Amino acid sequence: MPLGQAGVGGPAPSSPRIIHRYHGGLSEFLGGLGLVVGLLTPLAAAALIGVMINAMTTVTGAHGLWETNGGVEYNVCVAVVALSVATIGPGRLALDRFFRWGAGGWAEGAFALGLGGIAAAVPLSL
Repeated sequence: MPLGQAGVGGPAPSSPRIIHRYHGGLSEFLGGLGLVVGLLTPLAAAALIGVMINAMTTVTGAHGLWETNGGVEYNVCVAVVALSVATIGPGRLALDRFFRWGAGGWAEGAFALGLGGIAAAVPLSL
């Protein structure tokens, strides 16, 4: 059965490449959603940072810096914005404003960067 045509209850993905594809897509989607609504902001930023590091090392790194040549410019911008939001804090309309990590700070930024780096290193090492 071709990829993407398995119905509900179909076979579970078994290839590491397919598992990494689902993991990366889900991480990017949930990380972006977390940043949009301001929920678990340091974790959401870490997810996006990890996905962008993987994208830079596996896809766009060989094409140079600028996006016009398929380079890493966009991935660097997304990672820096995610790190900035984790460090500055999610804002007054965010769902995180009631929690301790909702204020942002250097510790939250360091947590997001460190966890994002670890999250990127695991799939790259496999």
